[in-house]
Amino acid sequence: MQRYDLTTAMGRFKAHWSYFWKDHAFLRTAFTNAHWLGPDLVRTNQPSPGQLAYWQRRGIRTVINLRGQRDEAYYWLEKDACERLGLTLIDAPLDSRDAPGRDRIDRARELFRTIEYPALIHCKSGADRAGMMAVLYRHFHLGEPISAAMSELGKRTLHSREGLTGILDYTLEKYVAEVEPTGVSFEDWVASDAYDPKAIRAEFKAGWWGKLVVDRLLKRE
Repeated sequence: MQRYDLTTAMGRFKAHWSYFWKDHAFLRTAFTNAHWLGPDLVRTNQPSPGQLAYWQRRGIRTVINLRGQRDEAYYWLEKDACERLGLTLIDAPLDSRDAPGRDRIDRARELFRTIEYPALIHCKSGADRAGMMAVLYRHFHLGEPISAAMSELGKRTLHSREGLTGILDYTLEKYVAEVEPTGVSFEDWVASDAYDPKAIRAEFKAGWWGKLVVDRLLKRE
C-alpha cells in the first residue's frame, strides 16, 4: 500500500507538502536545470506535475525517471501526472556514486533505441545521474565518442567531480585514457571482463572537501 492516497484531497495535500519540503522542490520552482541535448531529448532536475505539463506542451512524449520507483511523494505525483498527461513514464534507476553496472548501460542503450521521442530524462538535481545518462545518450543515440559526450558531466549542469559523484567522471576517463587508444569500443569494453565496476569503485578516491559539499551541504542523492 502506497504512502500517499492521491484519490483524496488530504492525501494529495500531504503528497504535495512532502514533495515541496522533504524532496526540496521549493529549490526547483524556478530552476529546472534544463538542457536540450539535441532535437529530441532534454535533461532536467525532478519535474513537478506543473512542469511535466509544460514539457508535454513542448512535445515531450516519454519521461525517463533515473531515481527509480520509490514510495515517496515525488514518485507518486510524477506517475499520476504522467498518466493524466498521456506521457510514458519509464523507471530506470541509475547510481550517482558507483560506476554504472553493465546491465544499466545496456538498458540505456536499448531505451535510446526504442523509446518514443521527444523524451525527457531526470534525476533529483539534474546534475549527476542525468549527466551520466546524457553521456550515454550522446554516445549511443547521436554517435559521439565518449571523449566528447562526457562534457555532459560538468559545472554547467551543477555536477561535482570533487565528491563521491566524481566516480562517474573517473569511469569515463579510465576508458578514454586506457582503453580507447587500443581501438576497443566503449560497448566492447563494458561487455568484457575488463570492465569491473567494483574494481573501479575501489580505485576511486574522492576528496574530503568534495564529499563535504556534495553529501553534507548539497545533500545530493
